[in-house]
Amino acid sequence: MWKANVLVLGEAAHGISGGTIIYQLLMFIILLALLRKFAWQPLMNIMKQREEHIANEIDQAEKRRQEAEKLLAEQRELMKQSRQEAQALIENARKFAEEQKEQIVASARAEAERVKETAKQEIEREKEQAMAALREQVASLSVFIASKVIEKELTEQDQRKLIEAYIKDVQEAGGAR
Repeated sequence: MWKANVLVLGEAAHGISGGTIIYQLLMFIILLALLRKFAWQPLMNIMKQREEHIANEIDQAEKRRQEAEKLLAEQRELMKQSRQEAQALIENARKFAEEQKEQIVASARAEAERVKETAKQEIEREKEQAMAALREQVASLSVFIASKVIEKELTEQDQRKLIEAYIKDVQEAGGAR
């Protein structure tokens, strides 16, 4: 009994009764319901919105990363194309220079051949002129010598025959060399 009294006295001394406990329990449940409705739900909504915002930011970051990778791939492709175009330009320039070189060399050879032919023709012409001059001199000298040797004057026809024979002999002698 002493225990039951202490219990009753403890409760009375503290002023807590069964109705108070039920009342406090009921208030606590109402407080929880109010907290759930006015605090928990908005807090959960804010948390959900924050979660959605973070998810959106992650998605956008992923999209930007993919776009950046795509742009990087495009830039690499453009660089590759630029290198190929530059290489093609260099190759074309090299081929053009080689063709120009060949044309210049061929032109120089043709010009050298033309100059050589012109020189040969000039030499031949000079040779013929020299031969004609020599023939005239030989003819004059031969007439002079013949007239001295024979000591008589030759007729013009005799002189021509003599000159032609002499020229023929000189040509044969020149051809024998």
